[in-house]
Amino acid sequence: MNIMKICKICHKISATDKDHTDCIQRRSIETEDEDFKNSITEKLNLSKNDQDLGVEVKAILEHLGREKNKNS
Repeated sequence: MNIMKICKICHKISATDKDHTDCIQRRSIETEDEDFKNSITEKLNLSKNDQDLGVEVKAILEHLGREKNKNS
């Protein structure tokens, strides 16, 4: 007899007793992306090398910083 369950991530039926492999991988990638986005300003240490960055990069980093502060 096959054991089926509901995937905790996508909430669809899984043919095994585990979550879907692709759902687990997608969640891992999303978590890594979120961690990267939250830590990019610290990694670049903007207070020391602000003059070396292009205008576009500065704008992106400022946006990510505001987004991080809004979510905190």
